Amino acid sequence: MLTSPELKGLVPFTAESLELIENHIAKKCNEEHEEEDLKPSRDLQAGKTLPLIYGNLPQGTVSEPLEDVDPYYYVKRNTFMVLNRNRVIFRFNAVSIFCTLSPLSSLRRAAIKVLVHPLFRLLILISVLSDSILMCMSNLPEWILAIENTLLGIYTFEILVKVIARGIWAGSFSFLGDLWNWLDFSVTLFELITRFSPLSSLPMLKTIRTLRILKIIPLNYGLQSIVVTLAQCLKKLFGAIALALFSLTVFSLFGMGLFMGNLKHKCLRWPQEYENETLHNRTGSQYYISERENFYYMEGARYALLCGNRTDAGQCPEGYVCVKAGTNPDNGFTSFDNFGWALLAMFRLVTQDYPELLYHQILYASGKVYMIFFVMISFWFAFYMASLFLGILTMTYEKETQRAPEESKDMDPKCQQTVKELEEENEASEKTTQIEMKKRSPTSINTTLDILEDTALGHKEEPETPKKKCPLCWQKFTKTCCIWKCSPCWIKLTEFADRIITHPVADLFLVICIILNICFLALEHFPMGEDLMSLLSIGNLVCTGIYTIEMILKIIAMHPYGYFQISWNICDSIIVVWGLTAILLADIEGITLFISFPLIFIKLGKYGPPFKNLMHILGSAFVALKDLVLMLCIFIYFSAVFGMKLFGQSYRDCACHIDQDCQRQRWHMSDFFHAYMTVFRILCGEWIETLWECMEVAGQVWCIPFYMMVISIGNLLILYLFVALVSSFSSYDATMEVSKEAKNLQLAMARIKTGINSVLLKILCTERSVPTEATDQTCDPSVKENISEHTLSELSNTQTFLRYKDQSSGTEKTPVTESESQSLIASPSVSETMPIASGESDIENLDNRETRSKSGNGGSKEKMKQSSSSECSTVDIAISEEEEMVYEREKSKLRKNGYERKSSTGQVSRESRNGKIWKNIRKTCCKIVENSWFQCFIGLVTLLCTGTLALEDIYIDQRKTIKILLEYGDMIFAYIFILEMLLKWVAYGFKAYFSNNWYKLDFMVVIVFCLSLIGKMQEDLNPLNSMKFLRALRVLSQFERMKVVLRALIKTTLPTVSVLLVCLMIWLLFSVIGVNLFAGKFYECIDPTRGERFSVFEVMNKSQCENLLFNESMPWENAKLNFDNVGNGFLSLLQVATFNGWITIMNSAIDSVGVNMQPSFEHNIYMYTYFIIFVMFGLFLPLCMLIGVIISNFSKQKIKQGGSNIFITVKQKKQYRALKKLLYADSQKPAPRPMNKFQGFIFDLVTHHIFNVIIILLICFQATTIMIQNDEQSPEMENAIFWMNSIFVMLFTLECILKLTAFHCHYFTSAWNVHDFMVVVFSITGLLLPLTIGEYFVPPSLVQLILLSRIIHILRPGKGPKVFHDLMLPLMLSLPALLNISLLVFLVMFIYAIFGMYNFAYVKKEAGINDVSNFETFGSSMLCLFQVTTFSGWDGMLDAIFNSQWSDCDPDKINPGTQVRGDCGSPSVGIFYFVSYILISWLIIVNMYIVLIMEFLSIPSKKKARTLSEDDFRRFFQVWNRFDPDRTQYLDSSKLSDFAAALDPPLFMAKPNKGQLVAMDLPMAAGDRIHCLDILLAFTKRVMGKDERVEKILSEIESGFMLANPFKITYEPITTTLKRKQEAVSATIIQRAYKSYRLRQNDKNVSDIPVIDDVRDDLTSKSVHSGKIEEKASIQTQI
Repeated sequence: MLTSPELKGLVPFTAESLELIENHIAKKCNEEHEEEDLKPSRDLQAGKTLPLIYGNLPQGTVSEPLEDVDPYYYVKRNTFMVLNRNRVIFRFNAVSIFCTLSPLSSLRRAAIKVLVHPLFRLLILISVLSDSILMCMSNLPEWILAIENTLLGIYTFEILVKVIARGIWAGSFSFLGDLWNWLDFSVTLFELITRFSPLSSLPMLKTIRTLRILKIIPLNYGLQSIVVTLAQCLKKLFGAIALALFSLTVFSLFGMGLFMGNLKHKCLRWPQEYENETLHNRTGSQYYISERENFYYMEGARYALLCGNRTDAGQCPEGYVCVKAGTNPDNGFTSFDNFGWALLAMFRLVTQDYPELLYHQILYASGKVYMIFFVMISFWFAFYMASLFLGILTMTYEKETQRAPEESKDMDPKCQQTVKELEEENEASEKTTQIEMKKRSPTSINTTLDILEDTALGHKEEPETPKKKCPLCWQKFTKTCCIWKCSPCWIKLTEFADRIITHPVADLFLVICIILNICFLALEHFPMGEDLMSLLSIGNLVCTGIYTIEMILKIIAMHPYGYFQISWNICDSIIVVWGLTAILLADIEGITLFISFPLIFIKLGKYGPPFKNLMHILGSAFVALKDLVLMLCIFIYFSAVFGMKLFGQSYRDCACHIDQDCQRQRWHMSDFFHAYMTVFRILCGEWIETLWECMEVAGQVWCIPFYMMVISIGNLLILYLFVALVSSFSSYDATMEVSKEAKNLQLAMARIKTGINSVLLKILCTERSVPTEATDQTCDPSVKENISEHTLSELSNTQTFLRYKDQSSGTEKTPVTESESQSLIASPSVSETMPIASGESDIENLDNRETRSKSGNGGSKEKMKQSSSSECSTVDIAISEEEEMVYEREKSKLRKNGYERKSSTGQVSRESRNGKIWKNIRKTCCKIVENSWFQCFIGLVTLLCTGTLALEDIYIDQRKTIKILLEYGDMIFAYIFILEMLLKWVAYGFKAYFSNNWYKLDFMVVIVFCLSLIGKMQEDLNPLNSMKFLRALRVLSQFERMKVVLRALIKTTLPTVSVLLVCLMIWLLFSVIGVNLFAGKFYECIDPTRGERFSVFEVMNKSQCENLLFNESMPWENAKLNFDNVGNGFLSLLQVATFNGWITIMNSAIDSVGVNMQPSFEHNIYMYTYFIIFVMFGLFLPLCMLIGVIISNFSKQKIKQGGSNIFITVKQKKQYRALKKLLYADSQKPAPRPMNKFQGFIFDLVTHHIFNVIIILLICFQATTIMIQNDEQSPEMENAIFWMNSIFVMLFTLECILKLTAFHCHYFTSAWNVHDFMVVVFSITGLLLPLTIGEYFVPPSLVQLILLSRIIHILRPGKGPKVFHDLMLPLMLSLPALLNISLLVFLVMFIYAIFGMYNFAYVKKEAGINDVSNFETFGSSMLCLFQVTTFSGWDGMLDAIFNSQWSDCDPDKINPGTQVRGDCGSPSVGIFYFVSYILISWLIIVNMYIVLIMEFLSIPSKKKARTLSEDDFRRFFQVWNRFDPDRTQYLDSSKLSDFAAALDPPLFMAKPNKGQLVAMDLPMAAGDRIHCLDILLAFTKRVMGKDERVEKILSEIESGFMLANPFKITYEPITTTLKRKQEAVSATIIQRAYKSYRLRQNDKNVSDIPVIDDVRDDLTSKSVHSGKIEEKASIQTQI
């Protein structure tokens, strides 16, 4: 425990205090042991305010040295403290070590007073902010130099003050003891050098000055804590960073081996002018060809077309050959020619920056088969590493959030009491103010005050931050002027206004008005007619008038004071004021754009509880995370200024290196705004293109470190902020309290619905000719609300009637019903009435199983329905007693009304015979469809039917045989599925069949089959044939893994609909603002000869473009993605949100001038702010909201299922439990040591840990040989590498031989050894093959890549670093769930690939659709969808599909080999295709992230919660059999220690263990024997601890043992191990005491000295034994 602060008050630091500290230093070594328990107090840290427990600061203590009140610092650190007038704690070292003045020195005291003064801190802060602003400015006037010199003087003065006050080196609180002071001193020193020395011309020294911006961090305690937290994050991320670097290195080495030099392969025109030259090896040409005209370039391409010699690689057009010549693409920066560029390419793939370009380059040059390599890296590896980083950051954030409550608990109780007293005083003062205001008002306005109180209560429902106390003068002013006291007529007017605004219909009317207002805003588009424009303006005026009337009525009813106490009313008043201002100032464009529009959407959110709850969570999160947000802003600002100072001059001087015309580029760092946008683009994930340009102008030395710094630190801050916001939104609860306005809205809707129902029921009761009794009961008022839209004929059905009866009863749903209502399956009541096969339905659902088991165990006899589940069903179905009573009541009513008819005897006999035959037929059909072989057959047919869709590509007409087979196959599949459907109809009946949603899906697939067959028969209905892609949906109903994933997705996604609507409203707001900003401004006049737009000096507007001399070919074109209407705005915002094509959209926005005006380069550059705001508030925040709510639903569903994963089946849960044993499983059982000496020696050699280290080092050395290679290396280097590879092969072969000698057949029992053996075999083969068949057919890097595969030994458990094994565990445990989700992802990709083949196979190849990425074949379609899955490249594909006009495509183009004409796309279908796929794939991938992250977070708790498995108990009894061969079930107590040491972990107890065994207090029988069950229970309790769950497990173990040993010998324990030990110790003490007594009696005549020695020995032995007794007693008390 810490010393209480009350023990040491505020004592001035005097000479006696200094002397006491010096004396303490002299005695430090002697007192060190006593001071180990002291810890620093969290409330007394430097920078924090002094706790209130110390009271007010007495005179003479402010800015004066005081004795440190924290015992830790006062005793161990030898410090004193100083308090300023704000009670902030400053701590200083008291003892002089190096150039430190005494605390009693007047000079040091004066420096301390200056340093701790708040104005001095404020002066430094203002200076730093001013200096930061000056640094971001360019072309400064000369007088700014004087200000900079003044600021430099202030910084120098600050350093002098700190050196005098703190000392140069006097401990942790000295000047050099703080790292921020090191930074400050370094920056000031370099600034002095650059200002007053000849070295001022060096740009790097000027750049160091920008580090001054970071000085803001030590001036803010919150920012300092954020830096400490991020440092802790980096420590915990060390393992993940090491694993990422290791993996990137391995992938880079594989990339070098596979693609080295391939990106130099280009299409060269052949033959050349010199015909005598030939190319013997087309890809082996080493000479350099620099002429651009000799290579083949695609239209509009910047770099030459790449090619390869593989059949699946890119092919050159006629007249060209593929040679290796020239440089690599992207100015030579994209290649795998050496390790550095390969590592940069892999890092680019992992960060998903422009990956589609690298895909296309490699696939063109090497072949499409290598797409597997990119899938592994850019999807799986990137997904795993992102999940790992997010999991570690989430764990760190949760620990930080848990630490805050712990700190408040650790606060001194008296301090807490003082804080509570202050809070109570504040509350009492507020209540007094309210009472005074009520007394101020006369009794005649009690009604108004009640309204005010109700309003205040409604206002209290929304928790807000406490407001500051108002001065007394303002309180008097509000009492006098803001609570109106008028005549009784005014009181009646207020009551009338109150009745209007509190009526539910008024809220409904306002909601309708708001929705209409938003619709008016959303209807604006370009071009828009005058009639519609006038209509929208009138509508907006009407809405503004309604808002004004609402505000006036509320002010009248609530008084101004009560009105403005509610934040929603303040929002309404702003809307009205700005609306009226816009009417008065209608000529000023855009006055209400950024203020009125958002507030209208916020006004609608008042009536939606989700919006209010989300805003409350967001507000509280931002209050808690304000320091983190400020830290992110400071870092972005610093990076922009640093980049501008470092690269700005290079961008200005070397512009010709980027552009041939030496024109300005859009992305540079010549000024602050462009540098800021460049940094913003880097943090958004697009950095590679700007890095290429930076390396062109400034070189690789500075650009790559700068970019890596911005990417790493910036993404760390963003990810931590993302984790914090997601954690905040994960506490979202949809069942939170609803606001008063929302309740009024619900009440109004309920009243309207009741009125409509009553009218409909009256109409139905008068029109339907039904008996009087039934009519009376139907029209009963208690049922009117629940049977609104149903007729009496529908109510005659028993189940329908029961359903409405349940609804009207108002009883609460059971959990089973709720869970089933959220899934795709039918409700339990329906599923219980269907005799469906377990494999065909959802009866295997756990909820249904529980329901049936509970009903089955009840013992009550279930009655059977006399009617079947359908019109022709003969299967008896059990119903409950309540249903039976209702059914009998309905049956009696039908009898009374004459609805039951009697049949003759002959008719009954014939019907019974026919019914028995029909029943047997149905039973036979039921047996068929429930047969497992039939189900396997249907599953196989489903897979075949789905797989055949992939064969119908653009080449199907050229493959006549396959086409005919597919046509017959479609017919066969259709007949099989129709037959299956008929069998199920007969077996289950129509009603039961269509009650199951999976069967509905099967029925829809059958309809699709029929329509596709009809479309093939008739050419007019040929479009129906394109619906065949829906056949793949049948796979969902056939495989349980996909069913489980789909159910889980629905359960976690459906509750987020309300949050999704809020996010859509945010996007609608940004779309509306975008329409008002950019509608009609993206048009431009294009020069068709160059494909570029005319300069603004040539064409200024649309009329000039049309009046050119050759105006027939001068198109005035609009951008394909624009903001001309809300729909286009949504699509443009989606591209900005996915960072695909967003650069083009932003370029169009910042170049926009006006409607029908020619765009000009960066004319409207500050429109970048619109997109920055959208990325922050339209993308980042909604993403955090959605993911947080999905995580919340995921956790709830996981709790409902008992903590198990919701994405795995019941069978997979067993696999999951088996995988969990990896956390505690030991390494593989070692092979037995051979008896032969030589083999034993080799066995000891290969099993020694040094041997394993040597092998790992050899593997790393072999990887190093690949690193040092490059594409254009010398023949000597190649020869040396060949011999090095041969040596490595020999060494690894020797290792294999040694292990085979040592392990014999046990060698192949390990998968790692089998892998090593295969590596050796293939390596030897790879060395020998070139000698036999030639080097051309065997890649030279084959042997290296085979040997490199052994590097995975570093990830081997027990061999490599343990941190790698711990980080791989979450992935291994999540594999079952991830595989299930991956199956669903593949099915979605398959369906969309087939759909793309049917609709976009013949689209013109341009933009994102080319020879590699297209929809012509199934493989190419899957490649396209993989790119879209990673949110890359879909903008280019959509751009190509947008070509639907004559100017862009040819609708009559003849496609060879097929009857399809044209190469145009369909924009509407393309938009639906890509948008729907992006949303579905995003939802599935988010759940994949959640599964892996949640598994990562649960591993520490699983490790803490130690458990025992069946294998542990099995190994326990195996060891027991060795110690008890006669199976007596007893063990001698002397063997207990050896037995405990022979057990396997976690039951294992290492020697010496006798003390622990004695402390267990085990029962002992006669003969000092201990029973097996007692030992097992005690050891189990030691491992698992004390818990209710443990007690349950122990009882289960005992009962299981008794069942397994029914003839167990009964025994009565006579003692325990602890008692026996105590008896032994006591007997020993008694014996020694008696012996010493006898010795004293016999040695009376001996001298005194020996006697004294003996007595001392006896006393020593007694004390030792007594100490042992006390130790055993303490152990017993602990047990």
